[in-house]
Amino acid sequence: MHIDFTILILLTVWVRMAQLQQGGPDEKEKTTALKDLLSRIDLDELMKKDEPPLEFPDTLEGFEYIFNEKGQLRHAKTGEPFVFNYREDLHRWNQKRYEALGEIITKYVYGLLEKECHLKKVTLPVDATESEPKSFIFMSEDALTNPDKLLVLIHGNGVVRAGQWARRLIINEDLDSGTQIPYIKRAIEEGYGVIVLNPNENYIEVEKTKAQVHLSSDSSDEPAEKRERKDKIQKETKKRRDFYEKYRNPQKEKETMQMYIRMIQREAEVKNKVTAVALTDSVHNVWHQEAGKTIREWMRENCFNWVSSSEPLDTAVESMLPDCPRVSAGTERHELTSWKSFPSVFRFFSEALEAKNSSVKPTPMRRSNRIKYEEL
Repeated sequence: MHIDFTILILLTVWVRMAQLQQGGPDEKEKTTALKDLLSRIDLDELMKKDEPPLEFPDTLEGFEYIFNEKGQLRHAKTGEPFVFNYREDLHRWNQKRYEALGEIITKYVYGLLEKECHLKKVTLPVDATESEPKSFIFMSEDALTNPDKLLVLIHGNGVVRAGQWARRLIINEDLDSGTQIPYIKRAIEEGYGVIVLNPNENYIEVEKTKAQVHLSSDSSDEPAEKRERKDKIQKETKKRRDFYEKYRNPQKEKETMQMYIRMIQREAEVKNKVTAVALTDSVHNVWHQEAGKTIREWMRENCFNWVSSSEPLDTAVESMLPDCPRVSAGTERHELTSWKSFPSVFRFFSEALEAKNSSVKPTPMRRSNRIKYEEL
């Protein structure tokens, strides 16, 4: 079996250091010598040595993959599903290949939102200056004028972008389960205006200038001793971070910094205008996010969380948090909860709208009246 020689060398050094640190003064001197040796190893060059260049196609056709009539990603020639381990024993290279394909799929989904769902791309902030970082969302033509109802779709944290629930599902399952397209199409059919948000696209990365890379805190008014101690901690932290980054991405040559896009909060306006919120296996925590009593009360009355569970769809699930009712999404796989709960989510919205129009609060979901996924 092939073992990465570079990793074996480093592992041996680390193990030896751990052994020496348990000894006396003489052993500690050897530990210091080993640390010095490790600090002089050009990890960047060592890891580049046996790894192919991180250069990948920028189109699906270049990867030789297509989406078939069922929305499944398949090899254009063999018809086989996507293969992660394209090159044996090169996990990092395979991961980068997977990420490159994921970026292409993100753009592909953007195209579907515009072509199949007839949404328009809108730049944010709407009053951004030419040099200011910008993001974008997708909206139906009637999103801001629909007098009856508006559906706002928000994906989860991670690498996903507007229109996606889970990249893994898009690549390994199909577009229906991995994207928000079924939600968008049904919402439009039922007369909703639609807005597709893009909260993970909230900053841009720009290359650091030399001045920014070597920026120090010499101009600080802090006492010299305190400043030196802080600088030492910062250097050690940066050294560990750089070490990890070189392992994760050994061919990265440039240092970058994040420039955040403007954001605002309007709690009162949101609570007054939003009729119902469907969460799918949300990992929020009202204590960690310091949600006040009014927010918790509003969530209990207006939100439902379809969580991963072995119980049948819509079965009540106990919760230790005082936020909103939890029901089963009918699957134990987190990434599938949005797809499996799809019909129940729309039924929940319909009941909430009906209750709002009749000034009667909707009753909690019960197992006896749940809509089975297969009935869709």
